Amino acid sequence: MNYLVISPYYPQNFQQFTIELANKGITVLGIGQEPYEQLDEPLRNSLTEYFRVDNLENIDEVKRAVAFLFYKHGPIDRIESHNEYWLELDASLREQFNVFGAKPEDLKKTKFKSEMKKLFKKAGVPVVPGAVIKTEADVDQAVNEIGLPMIAKPDNGVGAVATFKLDTEDDINHFKTEWDHSTVYFFEKFVTSSEICTFDGLVDKDGKIVFSTTFDYAYTPLDLMIYKMDNSYYVLKDMDSKLRKYGEAIVKEFDMKERFFHIEFFREGDDYIAIEYNNRPAGGFTIDVYNFAHSLDLYRGYAAIVAGEEFPASEFEAQYCLATSRRTNAHYVYSEEDLLDKYSQQFKVKKIMPAAFAELQGDYLYMLTTPSRQEMEQMITDFGQRQ
Repeated sequence: MNYLVISPYYPQNFQQFTIELANKGITVLGIGQEPYEQLDEPLRNSLTEYFRVDNLENIDEVKRAVAFLFYKHGPIDRIESHNEYWLELDASLREQFNVFGAKPEDLKKTKFKSEMKKLFKKAGVPVVPGAVIKTEADVDQAVNEIGLPMIAKPDNGVGAVATFKLDTEDDINHFKTEWDHSTVYFFEKFVTSSEICTFDGLVDKDGKIVFSTTFDYAYTPLDLMIYKMDNSYYVLKDMDSKLRKYGEAIVKEFDMKERFFHIEFFREGDDYIAIEYNNRPAGGFTIDVYNFAHSLDLYRGYAAIVAGEEFPASEFEAQYCLATSRRTNAHYVYSEEDLLDKYSQQFKVKKIMPAAFAELQGDYLYMLTTPSRQEMEQMITDFGQRQ
């Protein structure tokens, strides 16, 4: 089997996918922008061949690279980056070279919030009213039909980037002034719940869920952006059966194959409202957080299903796993030394956040596990308490 990785070097924690695929005897090929010498040695040793391009954004250059690898190594069986930024490139290359997996047409339902909402409804999962915004007349109509407060996001966009909260007439006017009028927006009724949780996991080549989990955000992405808070989220030991039911219905409706999924919900009382389907793993170091919570190795598990093997289930009981960040310029009540001494048994790893995420999420990320929710909540307080 020939497996082509797009951007095998970055993000660096995803290099483990390449390493585990090679460990399964799969021929792993790479196309990226970094010089070969820059690749970490374990990554270099796992790649049968690496083709450097000047610019991964240049689709023609990348297609020529794929054609060369195809000619040299035979048909390509998989093309994958696992990275939001390259999902459309992955899909275009799969279509061009007739490779298994999501094609550009399949991405419409995961790219556009308006399309996602249609499938959430079809899956029988609660959603809030929404409207596609292409003109100022659409803005006025949404105000009349949906009512304030609303949240405004690009219909095709990720995270809290270019997001507006619309509470008043002044906010509407501000949006109209700031809006370039060419980016299509999606307006939704603002949900007052500050509880955001997820249904995340992995499906095999038949679309069957082989692993699923859930995590809660301590703060919403919007609050992180506005107030520069410390990012904290935690994988739960157990999943609410209603969330599982909704999540499984959505995964079935989206009908993806051999991929990670990351679905966000608002929690409202004992019910949930679907927010967004992401056709990839959750960002940052979240796969490592899942691994610590469930005592397994998802990099190895993914390689197993690509190789046509069973997904290796964990033999251990799940725990809470907290991922909590700190900022170098903030003044905290407890020093890092104090905290790592107090939680020496629970502490797993400290990661330096990539510069691209540091401003929004913090400079350092700490991962800790515990069977106790009470202790986990104390950890959030201790790590985040500022002077």
